[in-house]
Amino acid sequence: MRQKIVRLALVGGVVFLALLLLLAAFGGSPGEEDGTPGGATAPAATGAAGGGPVTRLSVPPPYTTDRGWEIIGSSPEVAVSHTSGLLAYLERSAGDRYRLRTVDTATGRLGWRGQAWRPPDPLHYPRLATVARDDRQYFVTWSYGKVGDGMSPSSTFVSLDLYDVTDGARERVEVPWSGAPDVSTSGPGIVISDGRANSVLIDPVTATVSELSADELTYPKGCRACAQLTEVHGQTTGGLLVGGAREFWVNEGWFSRDVAPRGTDRTSGVPTSVTSGQVLARWSLDRKAKRARTHELWAVHDAASGKVVAAVECHRPAIEPGAYPQAVLSPAGDRLVAGNLAFDLKAGRGHCFEDESGVPHLTLATVTDDGIAYGAENARDASEALAGGGLPVSVDFATWTTDRLARDARLPLTETTGVGVFRWTDRQERAHLIGYPRSD
Repeated sequence: MRQKIVRLALVGGVVFLALLLLLAAFGGSPGEEDGTPGGATAPAATGAAGGGPVTRLSVPPPYTTDRGWEIIGSSPEVAVSHTSGLLAYLERSAGDRYRLRTVDTATGRLGWRGQAWRPPDPLHYPRLATVARDDRQYFVTWSYGKVGDGMSPSSTFVSLDLYDVTDGARERVEVPWSGAPDVSTSGPGIVISDGRANSVLIDPVTATVSELSADELTYPKGCRACAQLTEVHGQTTGGLLVGGAREFWVNEGWFSRDVAPRGTDRTSGVPTSVTSGQVLARWSLDRKAKRARTHELWAVHDAASGKVVAAVECHRPAIEPGAYPQAVLSPAGDRLVAGNLAFDLKAGRGHCFEDESGVPHLTLATVTDDGIAYGAENARDASEALAGGGLPVSVDFATWTTDRLARDARLPLTETTGVGVFRWTDRQERAHLIGYPRSD
């Protein structure tokens, strides 16, 4: 496996030298733990996660617990490559080091694994995600921490490792960064943002790093709100997705005012979530609309063109949320859920799950290619639903109807290759990942 270290020189020579010192202290030498050249190593043919009897949980009816695979001691987050069927997770090893490992979800056999390394924040699991560009996929781990004595803003940085899904070839990128970073992997690149208008872009294929400051953004003509509370939300195939106090646009690309859904105030669009190919946005209804005071419209836009793919009206919340729910796509990308919203993108339909008074009564967390979503009533967010909080339910996209599941049913984190992936924690506080195949 090739290993490459890339740094962005945002500060002077002192920080550059400090990064070199930190690399010596934390990065280690390739293969130093295994005595092999730097690279991904293949496990034995019969991986420890091989199929067979596993812990039986209460799960939705489509899955069988008679067989499957199980991993003990995985990271809180996982990443999935639906094209290859590989699932990636992190395991902790001695000396506050971490290793990325993969498992074939269809068979339960272990795949390639990366070399162990120590992140700048060694006390917490690095974050884990998947990013795709030019038909190539990468697992990405990232962590934010300090270098040197931490006395100056330039002493903190973001360390990312990019693993080619096919063989585990790794590229390391280190970016000096001041303040907590906002990292987006919706693709086609990785965006590190300060929560405002300054950002750094990373091409996962070449590991090229480029900086884009606020004064380099282009603002749509006639949009005063665009220059207020400006924030980079992510990247699309056409460029950065940027939002202002109300309107949003793709830098040097399409403008929300030009793609506003029918019946809405064209200057009211606010992006709330970005996926690989879609932008979920909230719109105020036209002032002349009968329900303008009580309802708003949620629309899924094609990220490349801005065109509305599906939309639905919902009651305005009594109190604005502090953070909007993250949109989740089905493996094939035909369906999307976010909080109490569900969209069939292929059919161009949407549904808002709320009671007659307008109060959301469920939170959706997962959606499968066969049009079944899973979530929970009375759960604060998707994380709580997946952790077993609330009353678990399933939703049928064909009829927009809900069915109560067993009170103790666990919800799948994701489904791929016909296998649902579940998580639970045992009495020894060990995290388990379990793959249950579909019973049909």
